[in-house]
Amino acid sequence: MEEDSRSLAGGDGIEVRWVMPEGFLELPFEAEDLDDLADQLLAFAATTLPGADEEVRVQWAVMCALNYDDFIEAGVQYAGFVTTEVEGVRCTATVNVSMTDLDERAGRNPAGFIATTMRHLDIGEVTEVMLPCGPAVTCVGSRQAMVDAALTQTGQAEPLTTSFIQVQIPVKNGTAVVLEMGTPTAEGWDTFSAMFAGIVKSVRFFDDEGATVVMPG
Repeated sequence: MEEDSRSLAGGDGIEVRWVMPEGFLELPFEAEDLDDLADQLLAFAATTLPGADEEVRVQWAVMCALNYDDFIEAGVQYAGFVTTEVEGVRCTATVNVSMTDLDERAGRNPAGFIATTMRHLDIGEVTEVMLPCGPAVTCVGSRQAMVDAALTQTGQAEPLTTSFIQVQIPVKNGTAVVLEMGTPTAEGWDTFSAMFAGIVKSVRFFDDEGATVVMPG
């Protein structure tokens, strides 16, 4: 399976790199203005939904556009999704990567602080793990949202449950890399969670000279 390397600047001379599996389609993040973004999303919809009519493509592009405010607020710098068939069921998953500032109370054990905070929020099962790039915290849970009536087959707003895995990797410059995989299709959970584990394990940090940096912990 082919893989694509991704990277982003983590600040203070730290670069973050990770590997995405083949088949992921990346949402556009560089646009001159809203009109340019709309044009890019419509072109993206044509590539993503080649068998769909124009109305469906426009609705899909609008749905994607509505996420951008949340992306900006969360500091998302990469957002991609994949569709695949699992045991005859068409399944889809999204993967987002963002940078966030650590709470200044995190101290010398930021992973422990993140884990304690996430357990207090009670949003899922929280575990501290050690990755090749350093200590991290995982959270496995689910969330529910309402899908707009215009996007459902019944013509009525419907609840949608998304299962997710979120991984936060604290960086020594006072930030954290946050990776999250979400899927609304239960049949694809095992496949997507295994795929996401590979993405997370591929995360590496590099300094200005290109040397690998492992976070302490």
